[in-house]
Amino acid sequence: MVLFDRSWYNRAGVEKVMGFCTEEEYIEFLRSVPIFESLLQRSGIILLKYWFSVGPDEQMSRLKRRYSLPHKRWKLSQTDIDSLDMWTDYSKAKDDMFIYTNLESSPWTVIPSDSKRHAQLDCMWDILKKIPFEEIPPEKIDFPDERIIQENYVRMPIDEIPFAPLYHQKFMGLKPVPKVKKVKKTEKKKKIKK
Repeated sequence: MVLFDRSWYNRAGVEKVMGFCTEEEYIEFLRSVPIFESLLQRSGIILLKYWFSVGPDEQMSRLKRRYSLPHKRWKLSQTDIDSLDMWTDYSKAKDDMFIYTNLESSPWTVIPSDSKRHAQLDCMWDILKKIPFEEIPPEKIDFPDERIIQENYVRMPIDEIPFAPLYHQKFMGLKPVPKVKKVKKTEKKKKIKK
């Protein structure tokens, strides 16, 4: 199984709306899509196309989270910001693309995606319904009730282990875990009796 995102179809979406392609390139794309998809299917490939549909309110909420959260900031681009007032243009471009590419032989399936978790489950279930497969039972494994740990082995002191800093605490606004205090090694001098 090979999964692609819909970047290839962006020629009829973001590229059309934002002017990243010429009108000739856009028209040629619409002509080429059915031919290319047919070639894939004739070679024995099962082609499934999914469109994850997000409402304007949820989209705005996700973009705001990307803007405010450092670990999601990389997902936000200037194109996303420029597109905020072009919701209707994008909707029209998507509808036009469906006219040319939502074919009986290779239809689109729209997944409501305001809830990511629900969308993922719905999509996975739909794929399993459309692709023939045989359930393969897992091999029988004798899983032990307990693990055997040799108690005579002494692990390295935890304060001497070179752990990476817990950067996620800063990004997620968590309170830092108290650092383990390093114990100073002192040598006890033995008194020698004369």
